[in-house]
Amino acid sequence: MTAKEKALQINKELEKIYPDPVCALGFNNGIELLVAVRLSAQCTDKRVNEVTPALFAKYKTAEDFANADIEELEGMIKSCGFYHDKAKSIKEFCRMIIDVYGGVIPDTIDELVKLPGVGRKTANLVMGELYGKESYVCDTHCIRLSNRFGLTKSKDPAVVEKDLRAAVPPEISGDFCHRFVWYGRDVCTARNPKCDKCSLKYLCAEKAK
Repeated sequence: MTAKEKALQINKELEKIYPDPVCALGFNNGIELLVAVRLSAQCTDKRVNEVTPALFAKYKTAEDFANADIEELEGMIKSCGFYHDKAKSIKEFCRMIIDVYGGVIPDTIDELVKLPGVGRKTANLVMGELYGKESYVCDTHCIRLSNRFGLTKSKDPAVVEKDLRAAVPPEISGDFCHRFVWYGRDVCTARNPKCDKCSLKYLCAEKAK
């Protein structure tokens, strides 16, 4: 079975479990998505989703974040960790979106990664969620499952993204990665994966070793 064939079979099986997969982070617009993803670095989505309702009630636009008092912003996101760096980059990328992009979030990965604190994972997520384009979001769950199912042999996000781009059709890429996230949380966990409950065991490269 080729990598492409395996990816399609994996998606077919996971589609039965997650027919309409959604982003695990709560957001209502592009700025909220960028902020939420920045906060999620080395922090759980659960914690981010606990913090953002109050945050987004106070700061509603890119201008609000760009003009925010840094200490006040830090205080609201402190429980997400690394709050000094996160607050600084949030203010900076919101200011750049206003000053450089006329208030419009860029719609290419090359432009998105120019924003402070925005890497390829965030850029891919924005491409899929905001613009409906191909989206290969290589977070920790996606990287782990891609290795376990033999779609890659690397832990480097850039290499994993490249391997997934070669195996996963662009039209299903966003849903595929979201399904990997949910399955990685529910079944194929980092520690003590629930292999007895896995409907994809026959595709597991790790079990075949």
